[in-house]
Amino acid sequence: MHIVLIGYRGSGKSAVGKRLAERLRMPFYDTDDLVEKRAGRSIQAIVEERGWPYFRRIEHDVIREFTVLQDGVIATGGGAVLDEGNCRILKTHGSVIWLTADVPTIIHRMNEDVTGREQRPSLSHGDSIREAEELLEQRIPIYRRLADTCIDTMGKKIDEIAREVAEFLEEMRLSKREATCREIP
Repeated sequence: MHIVLIGYRGSGKSAVGKRLAERLRMPFYDTDDLVEKRAGRSIQAIVEERGWPYFRRIEHDVIREFTVLQDGVIATGGGAVLDEGNCRILKTHGSVIWLTADVPTIIHRMNEDVTGREQRPSLSHGDSIREAEELLEQRIPIYRRLADTCIDTMGKKIDEIAREVAEFLEEMRLSKREATCREIP
């Protein structure tokens, strides 16, 4: 079973995902990186040249391929959950962890991430605070529906968040094992 990290950009999915994968000795997959590798260009270039629908098609193909890959930690793009097919795949083949942060924290992290800022275009070409608020309003119900748990990343170090995710996964594993043991006569 994969460990799937969902949430808005700047919530910590990639950084936490890498650390969690190291901790659990699992492969790490970043859907945005895989889309860029497949297309041979940055997300910004993909969107400028071919548009968001084309990017979303490549993203869906990448996510669909997780069904046959070795279990690992997957950091999804913030909007990957907008495709119902992606949601089904991620929920069926993974434990879904929703990483959250408030809008000021997200904007601060996005501004600090020079590489991400250059490679990941604005969705509205407008005010980043308003864009984040509007997109979160749209996406939060989807994140909430998919998530097995939600972890607030504000004011925490990457190691602390990775530990929280690992502890949740261990609790989930133990509760399933205990439930199975109780069912045996």
